[in-house]
Amino acid sequence: MPGEFKRGVQPGYLRSKLLYALVLANVSLVLDALEVAAEPSRRRLLHLLAGREQTVGDLAAHFTVSRSAVSQHLLLLEQAGLVSARKEGRNRYYRLDASGMSRLRELVEQFWTYELDLLASDAAALAAQRHGAPQHHTTNSDIPPQDEGPLS
Repeated sequence: MPGEFKRGVQPGYLRSKLLYALVLANVSLVLDALEVAAEPSRRRLLHLLAGREQTVGDLAAHFTVSRSAVSQHLLLLEQAGLVSARKEGRNRYYRLDASGMSRLRELVEQFWTYELDLLASDAAALAAQRHGAPQHHTTNSDIPPQDEGPLS
């Protein structure tokens, strides 16, 4: 019969699989601002743009790579929402995008908060493990020699 699927596959199942594939495709096209900004040349571009709006030529003067390569970096930064550009005559002027940079700051804070939480959790687990472990009596031969440094 028309509209029926073989092997018991329901139309809703196929529709949800297709929707899931489309969502994944769209998500993979969105650039990760943190990943884009992590590249050293792009980080340097962000630092240079922190002071003022500049043209590609102005920015390229600070690099040994071609102007075209700098343009490609700027394009990625623009696609990630970290910079914006305006055209005036033959020049494109780039500047930091305030909302994109704010989003990047939030991503960095979330990253470090998560990493520090993991570190604190690991430290607490290690401390609990040490305090719960059977203690043995130390002798002088068990204690490593100490350096006579400033902390001794």
